[in-house]
Amino acid sequence: MTTKMFGAPVQRREDPRLVSGNGRYLDDLGQDALAAAFVRSPYAHARILDIDVTNAIDIPGVIAIYTHEDLDGNTTERLPLLIPHPALTNPMTAYCLSPDVVKHVGEAVAMVVATDRYVAEDACERIKVDYEQLPVVVGLAKSRAAEVLVHVEAPGNVAAHMVQEVGDAAAAIASSPHQLTLSLQIERSASMPMEGKGVYARWDSDEQSIRLYSSTQTSTGVRAAVAAKLGMPLAKVECIAPDVGGGFGVKIMHPWPEEVLIPWAARRLDAEVKWVEDRREHFISSAHERAQLQDVEVGFDDTGRVLGLSVKFWHDNGAYTPYGIIVPIITSTQLLGPYKPGAYRVEFFSMYTNTVMVTPYRGAGRPQGVFAMERTMDAIADYLGLDRTDVRSANFIQVEDMPYDHGLLFQDGRPLMYDSGDFPASLAKLKALVGWDDFAAYRAQAEAEGRRVGLGIGCYVEGTGVGPYEGGHIQVETSGRVNVSTGLTSQGQGHQTVFAQIVADELGVPIESVFVTTGDTRRFGYAVGTFASRAAVMSGNAIALAARNVREKALRIAGEALEVDPGDLEIVDGIVRVKGDPESSIALATVAVMSNPLRYAFDESAKAATQFAHTGAMDYSKPPVADGEEPGLEGKGYYSPTQATFANGMHAAIVETDPQTAEIKILRYCVIHDCGRMINPMIVEGQVHGGVAQGVGGALYERMVYDDAGQLLNASFMDFLMPYASEVPHVETDHLETPSPLNSLGIKGAGEAGTIPVSAVIASAIEDAEGFPITSMPISPDELWNLRRQHAEGLIPDLRRGSRTTSNSPTSTNA
Repeated sequence: MTTKMFGAPVQRREDPRLVSGNGRYLDDLGQDALAAAFVRSPYAHARILDIDVTNAIDIPGVIAIYTHEDLDGNTTERLPLLIPHPALTNPMTAYCLSPDVVKHVGEAVAMVVATDRYVAEDACERIKVDYEQLPVVVGLAKSRAAEVLVHVEAPGNVAAHMVQEVGDAAAAIASSPHQLTLSLQIERSASMPMEGKGVYARWDSDEQSIRLYSSTQTSTGVRAAVAAKLGMPLAKVECIAPDVGGGFGVKIMHPWPEEVLIPWAARRLDAEVKWVEDRREHFISSAHERAQLQDVEVGFDDTGRVLGLSVKFWHDNGAYTPYGIIVPIITSTQLLGPYKPGAYRVEFFSMYTNTVMVTPYRGAGRPQGVFAMERTMDAIADYLGLDRTDVRSANFIQVEDMPYDHGLLFQDGRPLMYDSGDFPASLAKLKALVGWDDFAAYRAQAEAEGRRVGLGIGCYVEGTGVGPYEGGHIQVETSGRVNVSTGLTSQGQGHQTVFAQIVADELGVPIESVFVTTGDTRRFGYAVGTFASRAAVMSGNAIALAARNVREKALRIAGEALEVDPGDLEIVDGIVRVKGDPESSIALATVAVMSNPLRYAFDESAKAATQFAHTGAMDYSKPPVADGEEPGLEGKGYYSPTQATFANGMHAAIVETDPQTAEIKILRYCVIHDCGRMINPMIVEGQVHGGVAQGVGGALYERMVYDDAGQLLNASFMDFLMPYASEVPHVETDHLETPSPLNSLGIKGAGEAGTIPVSAVIASAIEDAEGFPITSMPISPDELWNLRRQHAEGLIPDLRRGSRTTSNSPTSTNA
């Protein structure tokens, strides 16, 4: 009997190949290709006066040097605005190579193609570019002041202004028994995948076609963009994502200038051309995220129930907005988390600065929104002297409220309507896991030892599985091998395992027979991409539909062969058999042979499908392939949901802050996670653990530091801090599975969950330990030490301390 795969902790099938050094990443390809390198602006805002390539063009090994003047056709125009929006009134995108004015350090102005990367880099150093430096805008304060404009086309440096409101928030706040205001800040950070971006292109002059390999999160998107920019038929462009060494959102942006220029150069030179991003390039010419300033006004009653909430924030989108305003839209809507305020108004301004552009990074606007909401919840609890979990409970959406419509539009342009979740149950699990009610005794014991500890909490809801669609294709070969393909790409999520688990169950075959391909437009041409925790929901359901189509066809063919009703058949371990009579059976591989009538026999199994192989009675009035049928045992399925599914979770942390050095140590980190039915609990655990690690980085270490001239001061791993394994705590997890009613598998996304609330949780814990408000993240020991000094001088108020856990129960907190 086939073991049930869905829900089993199957070990990742892709790992043996990857950990043994047999992965095929972008730089493993095209070893004989020409290499490209780029001249990038050293200034944040400057006019290009002249580009002199004289000293570089004659270097042995230099094949070509290109500036904007050398480009042609659509490549001379700005890169596309991927996601237009009515509120994005002043969108700006970059050029492949800047024609006149650069807007941030790292913007490309020239490309060199040479026999190898060393020669190309040497040539770049010899190209002389004369610039006229222009005034620079760095940071939201200068952007809001608008004394200098990043783009003259964007008055006030405003790219977008958007307001959504449900009810009359101002009136609700004014009439509330209590009011509070908060000013909060999240600083700029960025994803740091182990592998940066990379592109490799091969031009076929005979076929007038191009094959493109890109380290991307959307091979179909890159394919379409390159075809448009190069003026080529879509059918003449192929794009494959090989093994990708991490993405975290930065590689969903497309097309990057290099994704257009490398295939353009390959066609122009009739040669293979490759470019691989180095680490400094990733810092200064890729994408960042997170930076926001937030003002919160809230009105509430004596129980802490929010009667009115008004949030205004300013989002730093950097120099360009190619990905639209998805990040601030997500902040503005996902800020509400598991709560239902009486009235809500949110207003944001997306602002230009002379810095690297901002696109989604794991969490994609949610960490900022959760920070605003959870800081507000803690502030209400402190003001009223209530337990922080009681205030949250007073505001929870209840199970009976589902589906819950917030009355807002989400990032997909559809209503923000939660489909499922049991927030009170999640909180009860979290309190039990971390020992919430026992923490006061643990704190007292720590204080007696001269230690300073705090307990923090954060709750979130994450929209996952956004549309518009994904598809899947399944083919059963005559050997019994099952080939599965889907268009979205993989960057380490375990797709080859979880999609195989789904197919094994749906089709009734051993998982060892299932082979999964992702991100290859030769195999599957229609897809959207891997982002927004959508792969399992979207492609998982599409693949399940495809498997059901194949199963139906297999049972029909087998039923004819066995002369039984297809409804009386089952497929077990790759064998189609009569229920209750396993001896009456036929192999699925044989069904695959029978599904494809042949004229020619290429092997023993194929003989059974040729025209003279049938010895029994034949109905010669019917064609070999029935009307409406196709040869082969294969099928497709597409999944297109009416809305996103909404996963959720709650985190808690115990931290210790050193009384002398202000060092911050995470003693315990606990997670309750609800992504519906889990396909593979072990992979979900891995996603949560990895997400928490990135969240810890964002809370305590990672930030992009610009000076006033727009120079990124920590553009290397020597200076940009990331947590090592020694800084990442052991993550304790428990799961709640509330199935989504929106899809037949009952699943919700999991990829970003671990990251989303971490800054809010750590801020809550540090605040609990120190006794004064924490309003900005990330926070370093130096910053905490300075906050202590300001607090001692009376510049920062005390917490009222009423929100601290006061239970005297015996401790069970094993910190």
